[in-house]
Amino acid sequence: AFCVLALVSSFAGAADEEWIQLFNGRDLTGWTPKITHHALGDNFANTFRVENGLLQVRYDGYKDGFNTSFGHLFYAKPYSYYRLRVEYRFVGEQVEQGPGRWALRNSGIMFHSQAPQTMTQEQDFPITIEAQFLGGLSDGKPRPTASMCSPGTEIVYNGSLYPEHCLKSASKTYDGDQWVQLELIVIGGAH
Repeated sequence: AFCVLALVSSFAGAADEEWIQLFNGRDLTGWTPKITHHALGDNFANTFRVENGLLQVRYDGYKDGFNTSFGHLFYAKPYSYYRLRVEYRFVGEQVEQGPGRWALRNSGIMFHSQAPQTMTQEQDFPITIEAQFLGGLSDGKPRPTASMCSPGTEIVYNGSLYPEHCLKSASKTYDGDQWVQLELIVIGGAH
């Protein structure tokens, strides 16, 4: 379950910040789903839904299994310089025939992303940088949240091209179904 709290569009100073509520708590107004194997805007099997004021990602309608149907939810207006506050948690079990252990309690916020209109129907992930959310598996092994992953692109880290897909964060592991609050700062580059 996700609850997108707010986005601030200015860093000039606390007095200059304008917070914008991205999620209205009622429906998916302003959001467009893109699920692999399906057209942009097709919310296959009601994957993304709002229940009890929460934005949820559910797979109970996937009667034939997951079938690499990775889903993304795009906000209508692009931003390039902002601070995003999110609160999330993982509940339930992985979908039948899910993609494997790496995908257990795995989600995230994709930013600096390609426009959803440019994704192909069969494209699994947008070309993007992701703040990856990982939930602990209650097995005593560390599984930090807020790592950086880079599907389809590369990043520069400490002055060099970073060769790995994910750069592990130093956060603690959050086991169970507890709520986790995260704040992401995105600084847009020069165009």
